[in-house]
Amino acid sequence: MMAAQLNHTIVWCSDPERSAAFLCDVLGLPPARAWGHFLVVEMANGVSVDFMEKDGAIARQHYAFLVSEDEFDQGFTLIRNRGLAYWADPAREKPGEINRHWGGRGVYFEDPDGHFLELITKPYGAMEDL
Repeated sequence: MMAAQLNHTIVWCSDPERSAAFLCDVLGLPPARAWGHFLVVEMANGVSVDFMEKDGAIARQHYAFLVSEDEFDQGFTLIRNRGLAYWADPAREKPGEINRHWGGRGVYFEDPDGHFLELITKPYGAMEDL
């Protein structure tokens, strides 16, 4: 049996301080720490999201975060208070809504560089259980 685990991912951005602070605010995490040319945001499970500045166009990615109900409430309140667009679905066909998949809640929104972020309170389950 394999024991591989995700340790970190690098997120290209135009302004690491802005991007890291945005993620920390939405997730209610402590401020990022500098490590070399990265700003590192530590997740509760030991995985880190490492922000690195990139000149020019940034390929937009998707990052989903499993959060508690309280963390969802805090993050979703911040999203609404900042007037950010949000969607219940990745196709962006349900603007201004959240989803309630698998008995939880989920929402999609963009970070300052257009990365598509997602907060979910329940892990994805079987498609037939939606």
